Amino acid sequence: MATATLIGLDIGKHTFHAVAQDVAGHVLYKRQFTRTGLIEFLATHPPCRIVMEACAGAHWLARKLIEFGHHAQLIAPQYIRPFVTGNKNDFIDAHAICEAACRPSMRYVAIKSMQQQAVSSLHRMREARMAERIQTTNQIHALLLEFGITLPLGMRGIRQVPTLLATPSDDLPVMVRQILLQQFEHVLLLERLIQVLDQQIATEARSNDVATRLMTIPGIGPITASQLAADAGNAKGYGKARDFAASLGLVPRQHSTGGKAKLLGISRRGDKSLRRLLVQCAHVIMLNATRWNSAIAEWTRELMVRRHGNVVACAVANKLARVVWAILATGDEYHPHPRTLHEKQTAGRTGGE
Repeated sequence: MATATLIGLDIGKHTFHAVAQDVAGHVLYKRQFTRTGLIEFLATHPPCRIVMEACAGAHWLARKLIEFGHHAQLIAPQYIRPFVTGNKNDFIDAHAICEAACRPSMRYVAIKSMQQQAVSSLHRMREARMAERIQTTNQIHALLLEFGITLPLGMRGIRQVPTLLATPSDDLPVMVRQILLQQFEHVLLLERLIQVLDQQIATEARSNDVATRLMTIPGIGPITASQLAADAGNAKGYGKARDFAASLGLVPRQHSTGGKAKLLGISRRGDKSLRRLLVQCAHVIMLNATRWNSAIAEWTRELMVRRHGNVVACAVANKLARVVWAILATGDEYHPHPRTLHEKQTAGRTGGE
């Protein structure tokens, strides 16, 4: 009987569907498993290549399969969808995973460690709390507007709510005042939770070697460095710096044909959270470019003279993404004056001769 060399695994919460192929690409078997049954089956299965979609639970399962001696790989779902033929079901999805994995140019997602997943959970929780805070403050503004009361935008207006509630007035019913007080206390609670999460992320970033090296880049602080270290990994999944920047959607979209190149706006592909953080870091560099003395600050100053601010922000974010890839790939730190450093190294070698 032929030996399975490739297994496409469509994973779910309770049921898993596997399609196995031999070296020639012929389907050997299709099987459905429970979670426990899958682990028992693959624990005794001869080592082979197992490919899955990068979705919930995939990183844990990939680590488990590696412990069994298998070669586990993850593919982003958008790269598997074009290989789904005919109607959609779980076995067809698993077969599509096999088809995608057979392509030599296929891109794979780096498998996260337990620590990286733990740090990512901190960032996801922080994003959820920030979104909930925005939702609550919007509710306060909208409720007051229903009674003809407007406050300044943002938290500056929300902080005026206690003073507004303490002022006797017939404009607000008692029930509405109680609701506003509860919402304001909820905003304060969310702010405290976000501060605690910020402290945890900063502490983790200072103890993480990768995040510490990333923080040597101008404009990148603990939150951005920590999330980059958790989500970008060691950059092994990207062949060059431009590929990493493109994966974050920081390069122009193309619609070229007939030999005519046509570039559009940035593609906004990939992780929107990382892209947003890098753009925010770019704005920090733009605000401090006149005071900072580094190569990237000098480049930003020159670019700000001739281009619009939004274009500069995207360009600087792209530059930061490429610098991040270089640091992740080489294990080095950021050097603010690479030309000067190179000149000093050249001068030292010349002097030694």
